[in-house]
Amino acid sequence: MPKRSKNYREKAALVERQTLYDTEDALDLVIKTAPAKFDETVEVHLKLGVDGRHADQQVRGAIVLPHGTGKSQRVLVFAKGPKEAEAKEAGADYVGAEELADKIQKESWFDFDVVVATPDMMGVVGKLGKILGPKGLMPNPKSGTVTMDIAKALEDIKAGKVEYRLDKTNIIHTPIGKVSFGPEKLADNFGALVDAVVKAKPAAAKGQYLRSVTVASTMGPGIKVNPAKLGNN
Repeated sequence: MPKRSKNYREKAALVERQTLYDTEDALDLVIKTAPAKFDETVEVHLKLGVDGRHADQQVRGAIVLPHGTGKSQRVLVFAKGPKEAEAKEAGADYVGAEELADKIQKESWFDFDVVVATPDMMGVVGKLGKILGPKGLMPNPKSGTVTMDIAKALEDIKAGKVEYRLDKTNIIHTPIGKVSFGPEKLADNFGALVDAVVKAKPAAAKGQYLRSVTVASTMGPGIKVNPAKLGNN
């Protein structure tokens, strides 16, 4: 373990490790314990009572956070013809087809945060699965990033749309804003995300769904939220 700074240790001492906090108290602590001089991102980590190895227990989707994420997203759109023009008009940062796929493959180019594609372009994008997939960048209909409505997709992403999905340990990691948002805006975003994940509970999931909920800033300690008060079922 790397040695923690004195500032971090002082901040971390404010957190009672075994306590399950109410949402408001947890987010207050996130703000108080953020040790960095920059405006840290606040993330939520949700451990779910599912087994993502089974298709009927997958949890994946997207939501537009009420107050956005505090980060401007660079969007790459794979489209041709009229949809290419639509993407440019809607504010896409990069638009193209095979030439952009080649650039990603040959130059390891990743100057973007989100990838959107029209359905007819998935033959091109599919070849990038092994590159985009591990980075969480592969377009998917469930997250609204494979669509013919490019303008709506871009509007949502620029407004603060975030994707949530299970990792290999059945945990969802999602940003809900910046420390500078303050507790009220962070609580709004937190509530919207948790509600979406709870509504996405697979029918095949058994037992406690929200196993653990933790919030933390980029450089700060993790703070446990009481899952029993979050619409757990």
